[in-house]
Amino acid sequence: MKNLVDLETYSGLKFDICYARPDNFFGEKVYNLAKAFLLKHVADDLYKVHQALAPHGCGLLIFDGYRPWSVTKKFWDGSNENDRQYLANPETGSSHNRGCAVDLTMYLLKTGEPVQMPSAFDEMNEKSYPDYQGGTEEQRYYRDLLQNMMKAHGFLGIKNEWWHFNHHTHKNHPVMYLTFEEVLDLNL
Repeated sequence: MKNLVDLETYSGLKFDICYARPDNFFGEKVYNLAKAFLLKHVADDLYKVHQALAPHGCGLLIFDGYRPWSVTKKFWDGSNENDRQYLANPETGSSHNRGCAVDLTMYLLKTGEPVQMPSAFDEMNEKSYPDYQGGTEEQRYYRDLLQNMMKAHGFLGIKNEWWHFNHHTHKNHPVMYLTFEEVLDLNL
């Protein structure tokens, strides 16, 4: 779909696409390419967040964007009942499958290092909840800064993952089944 854009075209964003490596919650590589795509209007709003974070000394570090439906199904089928509370049911599809969801954190502009949050990305327990009161004051500050900046630019968080945000238009778009290779071919 031509509306999906490669986030690498936005200056200053950093990437850690762990689903293109085996060191992720699923324990295997599920993407052939270390890429992150979003619908163009979603990517533009995301970049506004990145720019708004600069006065706070931070930028955005992207873990995931558009996810092919086949990966959503693979995650669901290969996970236990407890972990499924953190996963989208393939019967309805995910906002990731619509190009309208992003998983991310922030990095420090001075060092390029990721900020420390109360949990790791894809840590499936209460530490991942946006209202978790554990961790350090600094970790909660950065998590809350990310939450507030994303909300101010049209993104909605979810109750059990501080890193996941749906664009407010996510329900207006269909589930997509394209692989990353197909997305790249369509955008040539």
